[in-house]
Amino acid sequence: MKKIFISSDHAGYNLKEQIKKKFLKKYNFHDLGTDNSKISVNYPDYAHKLCKKVSVNSKNMGILVCGSGMGMSMAANKHKKIRAAMCYSIKNTKLSRLHNNANIITLGSRLTKKNTAFKCIEAFINTKFEGGRHKKRVKKI
Repeated sequence: MKKIFISSDHAGYNLKEQIKKKFLKKYNFHDLGTDNSKISVNYPDYAHKLCKKVSVNSKNMGILVCGSGMGMSMAANKHKKIRAAMCYSIKNTKLSRLHNNANIITLGSRLTKKNTAFKCIEAFINTKFEGGRHKKRVKKI
């Protein structure tokens, strides 16, 4: 069964909470922290925590939120079995799943509007990997 993990640093906390609220009835997110926006934390700690959970099962997915989305993406992509994509539009989100079989979406709370983030998450969760010619490329990652 697919599990969806979500985590953020202090800069991404408010968007993370809005995401959970928006999709409360649709998806069951496993929140791995942080628990507030007031205390500064180190984004790699939360990226690593989430990646350990996602990498256990190929059906698992993750959502990471920080100020830009870039730091979380860089930290996450250090892990084996992780393909984290920084997403900012529906098109690049769908392509990250179709062609790259991304299993983590990263979002920038300071750069992405809330409704765009919601649409990207919906696209990320519901787009399936195309396979075919992309499979051999993903294996090379």
